[in-house]
Amino acid sequence: MTEISIVIPIFNEEENIQILYSELNKILEELKKDYEIIFVDDGSNDRSFEILEKIHNEDKNVKIIKFRKNFGQTAAISAGFEKAKGEVVITMDADLQNDPNDIPCLLEKISEGYDVVSGWRKGRKDPFLGKKIPSKISNFLTRKLTGVNIHDFGCTLKAYKKEVLTDLELYGEMHRYIPAIVAWKGFRLSEIEVKHLPRKFGKSKYGIWRIMKGFLDLLVVVFWQKYSTRPIHLFGGLGILLSAIGALLGFYLALQKIFFNVSLANKPALLLAMVLVLVGIQFISTGLIADILIKLYYSKRGMDYSIEKLNND
Repeated sequence: MTEISIVIPIFNEEENIQILYSELNKILEELKKDYEIIFVDDGSNDRSFEILEKIHNEDKNVKIIKFRKNFGQTAAISAGFEKAKGEVVITMDADLQNDPNDIPCLLEKISEGYDVVSGWRKGRKDPFLGKKIPSKISNFLTRKLTGVNIHDFGCTLKAYKKEVLTDLELYGEMHRYIPAIVAWKGFRLSEIEVKHLPRKFGKSKYGIWRIMKGFLDLLVVVFWQKYSTRPIHLFGGLGILLSAIGALLGFYLALQKIFFNVSLANKPALLLAMVLVLVGIQFISTGLIADILIKLYYSKRGMDYSIEKLNND
């Protein structure tokens, strides 16, 4: 039985792969547990796959998944999750900035009863303006919007019990929000400080556009967490609020016309009142349609809940 699976996305990391494998292999052998290392080649156009094949031919604990093209880190991690057989699945980057020596600490925390353990790169070795500041802003927004209080959602170095990954649907840039998704399902989450090393080879694949896409995916996660079963609560609430504001504004204008003979012909406020009422009605209608679609979705898929134990004797 495989006890540990290590899932590592690879994209043009030819200079790092052999070093990473050697360090990983040493740590995993010392743990004396059955393990597998799953490298997911995310459409590399350098010698990454050639190096991975050579390692695989020498070590059958190493598995390789090769994408036809670059689909992104979330897709690579998701593919690794699907193939992983370990009771505990650990993800990490291939750029040598995650330290394999932190793996025993992750496993120790998992053994305390946690379902997910997330790494916190407290002493992060990255450019201050280019990566640290955007990361701090992103983590702050994620904590506030999801209510999950960990410091570093973007750290790839994480450990998961296998059952956490069942029916986990990932797309876009959602891999960084897995802690929020699983916390919403009721799994126990913890965080430990991990080392973060300076990048030796290659260059970062992150950019401002990726951060923006990640934020949009965060909005999807938050919406799904809070309103996936009753979207009418969001759209209907907004609709009622806007319609009420429009109706009150219209009532105020009507009083001015009736009692003070104020002309409404050139009043932009009148148009605003009408627009608010109409937009409010559209929001309510959207909520009703979304509610119907959600009911159809869950009738085929089943409701979202997570059972920890079942005593059925």
